Amino acid sequence: MSSLHGFDLRMQVNGQPVELEVGYNELLIDVLRDRLGLTGTKRSCDMEVCGVCTVLVDGQMVSGCTTLAWEARGKNVETIEGLAEGDKLHPIQEAFVEHNGFQCGFCTPGMILSTKALLKEYPQPDKATIQWYLHGNICRCTGYKKIIDSVEAAAQAQAQTAGAD
Repeated sequence: MSSLHGFDLRMQVNGQPVELEVGYNELLIDVLRDRLGLTGTKRSCDMEVCGVCTVLVDGQMVSGCTTLAWEARGKNVETIEGLAEGDKLHPIQEAFVEHNGFQCGFCTPGMILSTKALLKEYPQPDKATIQWYLHGNICRCTGYKKIIDSVEAAAQAQAQTAGAD
């Protein structure tokens, strides 16, 4: 239902149905962080430059800081909180921990979600593909070697799991 102030938004967030009234100009990042308490999605540049606010909408990377909430209507939104199953980390998260693919951790949620989208599209990416795919994710703490090592390890783990099926 629409009103002068907003409309009812229905979507799936981390596999759970969500319905709430949102303003026409309300950003996805604000709905996720402020309204749903999913603070793993970070805010930084507010210009779709740094990748810190990356979430997946129907499996595609989007910048939560420039995506209007209504654009997610009827879609599946995945945040960093949706990857782990209880205390069991997602294999991509495990790879980032094991290979020290983070420093302060501020960029890590966006990096991990971008990696998930990458591995869906390119299950066995080479270094150049990883660098190209993650070019919109900025880490201000470190070089990208450990991040790329983490992505390569996640791809290997995914291949081993697929081979075991």
